[in-house]
Amino acid sequence: MTRSSNPNFSICVYCGSRPGNKQCYSDAAQDLGTWIGENGGQLVYGGGKNGLMGEVAKATLGAGGRVIGVIPQSLVEREWANEKCSELHIVQTMHERKQLMSEKSDAFLALPGGIGTFEELFEIWTWRHLGYHNKPIGVLNTKGFYDPLLKFLEKVHDENFLTDLQMDLMITGTEVKLLMNQLLGNIIPKKLNSS
Repeated sequence: MTRSSNPNFSICVYCGSRPGNKQCYSDAAQDLGTWIGENGGQLVYGGGKNGLMGEVAKATLGAGGRVIGVIPQSLVEREWANEKCSELHIVQTMHERKQLMSEKSDAFLALPGGIGTFEELFEIWTWRHLGYHNKPIGVLNTKGFYDPLLKFLEKVHDENFLTDLQMDLMITGTEVKLLMNQLLGNIIPKKLNSS
């Protein structure tokens, strides 16, 4: 399949460098990558070849999409880099990594993952709240993975540490197609109209 050098959209995906212990997590990552590729999109992610990160990248490439990986030199030295990326950017720090991923993306989506995924999600959510970007943010809640976190956020809201506006800055969903259409519904037509 030919990969367009002018994708319809770029989606930054945060997810685990491990696969987790349920097949449904890998299935969701593969479904997402396939959706990105089939819709002429571009994946922006942390550049790893393992876990859910590797699954979503492989599926995106397999469906004809482009993949931009951004990875720190220290992780390249551990042989974690995915050399099959359409573009692989090697940076020096995690701060550079997250900034470049943000700049290259139209929207952000978190899949299941660990502390790195949580940190990236919360940072990009904070950046939107503070006005550093106005790009949509989503959480793919595969098989209720994020239910405990979402319940905790509701408690934080109830305790008046989060506002309604802050809560509304993040979209959650359980199905790839529906969530991606919600996230990118206002972006894809703009991209197509401007080309």
